[in-house]
Amino acid sequence: MTMTKLTVFALTTALTAGAAFAEGHADRTGWPESFTVGTASQGGTYFAYGSGWANLVADELGLTGGGEVTGGPMQNMALVHTGEAQFGMTTMGPAAESLAGTNPIAPGLQMTNACAMFPMYQTPFSVTALSSSGIASVADIPDGARIGFGPAGSTSDTYFPRMMEELGVNFERRNGGWTDLGGQLQDGLLDLIAFAAGIPIPAVSQLEVQTDVNIIEFTAEEQAQIMAAFPVSEFNIPANTYSTLEADARSVSMWNFAIANCDLPASFVYAVVDTVMSDNERMVSIHRAAQSTTPDNWDKNGVMMWHPGAAQWFTEHAGAEIPADMIHGDM
Repeated sequence: MTMTKLTVFALTTALTAGAAFAEGHADRTGWPESFTVGTASQGGTYFAYGSGWANLVADELGLTGGGEVTGGPMQNMALVHTGEAQFGMTTMGPAAESLAGTNPIAPGLQMTNACAMFPMYQTPFSVTALSSSGIASVADIPDGARIGFGPAGSTSDTYFPRMMEELGVNFERRNGGWTDLGGQLQDGLLDLIAFAAGIPIPAVSQLEVQTDVNIIEFTAEEQAQIMAAFPVSEFNIPANTYSTLEADARSVSMWNFAIANCDLPASFVYAVVDTVMSDNERMVSIHRAAQSTTPDNWDKNGVMMWHPGAAQWFTEHAGAEIPADMIHGDM
């Protein structure tokens, strides 16, 4: 489970606004002096979004903390469950598999010590190819196509190969960080990249600047087929997400949630949730996907137990009615 770690730490300064906010969370019994947020590979939305909210929390609460490069949702569930990372980010599918003991990182281990903290955004599944490839639809994908599915164990790597198989695509599977896969696509080493990440995906935005790409949407029939087979919902990628798109692109999506080690003090997690959920404008400035990081989306979690501190915040500030049997321990 141990890996080479790249941690981006936010060194805080004594700003008046930050100090005032910190004073509002005076009870710091049991708080850690520093924290880590498990994200994913560089070039993906998780890294940009996760490092951003880690820095925001560190600044506002007067702590040292930052985002850590990881293998994505599956590994984040493991890191947070064991306490190697205080916080992380996951999608509902990998969360459900981890709770059931089918996480490939530790088969048989039910990762029940990772708790829901706050809703982030939906992860659309989308396919990108170079325009020069002539691939403009799923039906155009050639037999044996080399497809990059992101880091091993990521949401994309967990679900997109299965989706492609469901649609009858025969492919050669490749893994790697999104930035690296983008370079391989440009160099002709890959035919496609199958992304599952919050939009806009930094690697796709970078590709658009450097070359002509096709962002491939699903047909209505393909979308319905995938929704019937996997825990995903209907989603349209807005046309203004990428300069390449001339109209909304039909897709499917899966919700993402921030997670916390269930043993962290309730007052600490309450303060973290308060920091993130009380300033959506600042979160959107970190990443546009945070437009969905709003209190009303608390109900998108039907999989994980809530951390008591997070449950308390959403009950008090969002009118959430969270069943007692969905809250870890006592509030």
